[in-house]
Amino acid sequence: MKLNEFRSYYEPLIQQELLGQISSLSIPASLKESMNYSLQAGGKRIRPILLLAVMHELGHNHPDALKVAAAIEMIHTYSLIHDDLPSMDDDDLRRGMPTNHKVYGEAVAILAGDALLTYSFGLIARLENVSSDDKVQLIDLMSVSAGAEGMVGGQILDIEGEEKKLELQELEQVHRLKTGALLTFSILAGAILAQAKPDTMVSLTRFGKHLGLAFQIQDDILDVTGTSEELGKTAGKDENSEKSTYPGILTLPKAKEKLDHHAAEALAAIEGLDGEAALLKELTAMIVKRKN
Repeated sequence: MKLNEFRSYYEPLIQQELLGQISSLSIPASLKESMNYSLQAGGKRIRPILLLAVMHELGHNHPDALKVAAAIEMIHTYSLIHDDLPSMDDDDLRRGMPTNHKVYGEAVAILAGDALLTYSFGLIARLENVSSDDKVQLIDLMSVSAGAEGMVGGQILDIEGEEKKLELQELEQVHRLKTGALLTFSILAGAILAQAKPDTMVSLTRFGKHLGLAFQIQDDILDVTGTSEELGKTAGKDENSEKSTYPGILTLPKAKEKLDHHAAEALAAIEGLDGEAALLKELTAMIVKRKN
């Protein structure tokens, strides 16, 4: 199956799962509306698609795969809601729409993000077709990738790095945590559900590490070369915030070389997988060539 066909099939199912999960909650209407606003705002759904693509490549279907995919997208969406807040990146635009706090106010936006994050863990805990051991492994890895050792830690380093000239190694550490950790978890979650062997887990971990860096380098490049209309968020934000970026440290041509390097390393990591790993290769190309 080609990536376009795969996404066309699964993206509506992911959207339906997200909507169903939130609609079933007996919670204040304003909170539900705010949560749904950001969840239904679109996006490429790269993280849940990665999970499902890994399972496809490993020849495995799982009845709870969409629930795990939804949990990951909830964590990603929570991070975007909080990232856009005035106390963080202070952005008015996300996915071409006003950011959550611009519509619902800061207090509701913060609580909507909190609700999405905490609900995602409960969603994993209540899976009916996953063994207790696998649920614990998923929750453990998810807490690391989303927490102080992953995305939250990366966000702190990103904030502390503003108005500073970071070394390349320091910038890579920011992005391994802030962006790469949840991307890698998405890949490994698919492998766990597919009962992947240890050597496959090692290969996919390496794949995720390099894919995460490629994703962020392209983000940095697009912040320089793209427009707000193309990106669906404010272009030039990194420069205005005096953040260190790959183009800023390396120059734009060297940043593109670094992007190609990590894309090549990601592809090399999955060469040993059974089959052609065609979907994962297409996903890598999509991430490298994307315009938003």
